[in-house]
Amino acid sequence: MFGNKEDCEREYYALSLGQQSDLFPRLYAKGDLYIAMEIIKGVDVREYLQSQPLSEELSLKLINMLVTFKEIGYDRIDHHKRQIYLQPDGSLKVIDVARAVWRDRVYPYPRKLMTSLGEKNKKIFLDHVQSLKPELYKEWKYYIEMENISREIYYLLLEEETDKEKLREVSDQLLTTTDKKIHLSQLENIMQKVFKEEWVKTMLARGEDPDAVMDKIDEYWEGREMGLDSKKARKLKGKSKKMQNVDLSSFFNKNAEKTSSLEGNPSWDKIIKSLNKKKKRNKKSKKKK
Repeated sequence: MFGNKEDCEREYYALSLGQQSDLFPRLYAKGDLYIAMEIIKGVDVREYLQSQPLSEELSLKLINMLVTFKEIGYDRIDHHKRQIYLQPDGSLKVIDVARAVWRDRVYPYPRKLMTSLGEKNKKIFLDHVQSLKPELYKEWKYYIEMENISREIYYLLLEEETDKEKLREVSDQLLTTTDKKIHLSQLENIMQKVFKEEWVKTMLARGEDPDAVMDKIDEYWEGREMGLDSKKARKLKGKSKKMQNVDLSSFFNKNAEKTSSLEGNPSWDKIIKSLNKKKKRNKKSKKKK
């Protein structure tokens, strides 16, 4: 019997996935708030381990149960020991598997099963896993270690308190408008960045070579910074590094309308003429070759 339709639907769906396996009880009928199914007898693993040791045989059956969960399509490959029943013939049966389906976040190892076994039996179980499949043991141990580290980090963060007063004081170092010299320098940097970005858009919208455009822009600003014309700056500082070979033409062509208003700048006209001369020289050199 169920308290709501959703839980009933979920349990029925989960059990339906396993009807081809002997691990699950047989289903007979379903209503909005009930499921009629096979009665499961035997003793659950929780009660069994209170008087009996965790044998290698039982561990292998638990691993095989997880494999079955994986094969039939469960999202959570895990289960609590109290929902796993040992039958008189030694086989296993499981109930209450609704939470094994429709799960977005799950542990990458059978955490619920191992935790429910207790520390002593958890170690024994992992030893059995290591003996059967060393790779699986290493993977589960890795995730267990990551979980422990995550827990330690959580408590460290929980204990830390941000000193807001100290942060308020040291954050003054990020201010730039209080110092006139720094302020003007930052404004110039912003203008330079914007000018360069929009200039590239305009040049590429006109079909210019990206590398050549970047070269000329860098030469121009180097000259401005040193009070030299671009040719002298180039000789003094060397050729600027070229940008990586990325096809930006298609992107900037789409933005041609946005950059068309920038075409009247006299400084740009000089660069355009310089670029045109460079293109002509390249064409002549190609013809000679």
